[in-house]
Amino acid sequence: MYPGGHTPVLRERVVALLVPALRRPGSVAVDATVGYGGHAEALLQACPDPRLIGIDRDPEALAAARERLAKFGDRVELVHAVYDELPRVLERCGVDHADGIIFDLGLSSVQVDNPARGFAYSRDVPLDMRMDPTTGKTAADVVNTYPVEELARILKEYGEERYARRIAEAIVRQRAAEPFTTSGRLVEVIQSVVPAQSTTGRKPSGRTESPERAGGGHPARRTFQALRIEVNRELDALQRAVPAAVDALSVGGRLVVLAYHSLEDRLVKRTFAALARPDVPEGLPDVPPGREPILRLLTRGAEKPSAEEIAANPRASSARLRAAERIRAGRRALGGSA
Repeated sequence: MYPGGHTPVLRERVVALLVPALRRPGSVAVDATVGYGGHAEALLQACPDPRLIGIDRDPEALAAARERLAKFGDRVELVHAVYDELPRVLERCGVDHADGIIFDLGLSSVQVDNPARGFAYSRDVPLDMRMDPTTGKTAADVVNTYPVEELARILKEYGEERYARRIAEAIVRQRAAEPFTTSGRLVEVIQSVVPAQSTTGRKPSGRTESPERAGGGHPARRTFQALRIEVNRELDALQRAVPAAVDALSVGGRLVVLAYHSLEDRLVKRTFAALARPDVPEGLPDVPPGREPILRLLTRGAEKPSAEEIAANPRASSARLRAAERIRAGRRALGGSA
């Protein structure tokens, strides 16, 4: 059963950005992170004609989306896959282009609130953190097997953790005595080595929050974010997925991305900026055919939710929205020419 309290972030803004590209007959929308179906439902309600392809790696979320979107009948096709598999999914669905694509990255509050998924650091749960619990290594595998150098790199790079080396060394020392299996012991180890002054403003310990969306200074927040990104290879997948989505867009098609931490947003910003300018060396007076910009930016920087939305839906607080429109065929985002 889909969670009735699930609220999609910036729903009205996402719909407003995508609807102009979905008014054409035979248009196709892709929700590359369909989750519990909130954005997909809003798009299908706003646009009576488009077909929607929903992609998610989480079987539990797909089952909930299937129930939520059943009223739209054969307008909806849901696929179990990671978003960087978008080209393969479109081919499987017999589609050669998309007119509107959305990525809503990160975790949903429903995933965090499910203790079996192992995402929360505010309660003692199994160290899993897989978005697709049917495959791949768990967070326990990472903390129990990675060498200290690799652990420190992950915490610093993916968690932007100031005390990455100190935490990694403490993890390696403690796992030698007993492997980590739950979040509670890992949190204790982190708290034991992170200076107290660096955790001012932490949230009350009883509140469950997503690592990337928590607004306070809980000492485990950055470590849990880093482990989740590593377990799910999120940045690697996103680096492939955004250019692949641009290549899948028809001319006039639109792409909307909601990011929830700086690493994701930075990657999207760089990709959009590169494709919104000519693919030539700086200062070249003429732009050869096929090297023109292929995107037009639809947002000035990253848009943020209003104070009213954040008050009603705290999950939205760290959201950053960027959007772009495909304006030209010929040049491929993944390199080469069409």
